[in-house]
Amino acid sequence: MQPLANIIGQNLEKLRKKRGFSLDKTAELTGVSKGMLASIEKGKTNPTVSTLWKIAMGLQVSFSYFMAETKTEVKQVKLKELKEFTDDSDHYHLFSLFPFHPGKKFEIYTIQLDAYASHISEQHAGEEYILVGDGELLIEIGENQYKLEAGDGLQFSPNQQHIYTNPLNKTVTIFNVIYYPE
Repeated sequence: MQPLANIIGQNLEKLRKKRGFSLDKTAELTGVSKGMLASIEKGKTNPTVSTLWKIAMGLQVSFSYFMAETKTEVKQVKLKELKEFTDDSDHYHLFSLFPFHPGKKFEIYTIQLDAYASHISEQHAGEEYILVGDGELLIEIGENQYKLEAGDGLQFSPNQQHIYTNPLNKTVTIFNVIYYPE
């Protein structure tokens, strides 16, 4: 984790440049001197609360905007390092690869369903996308049944109970994306 002064400075410089403002223009808008702004951007000065409020008000952003860390551009997730969740039968194994985040509106899971096992999923919100990585999967949605093989996918509204069944004598691995449009 970076020192807070560096995070504040990077966020200030990024915002200023995104808006096409010079240091002079930013100083005019915020009432904070050009020298102080430059020092903050370089991470040499940790601004006081009142100085940061002046900058936030002048640039019309929240106070906390400057403290948000930049998102990592690459995030590697290893299945063997994730917590495993199982259903009551212990034949349905769920791993949360990328948990839900309100800003993203989706979550991604790896699911392993043991040989000849089934899992009943009750209705829930969102849009569901299933991709079969290895094996074969039968999905029953209402009165319809869909057969998916390795490489196949299915998108559906999970607003009713749906059943996953592995018809083979080997574990099926699927990837499940749930998107929440609202």
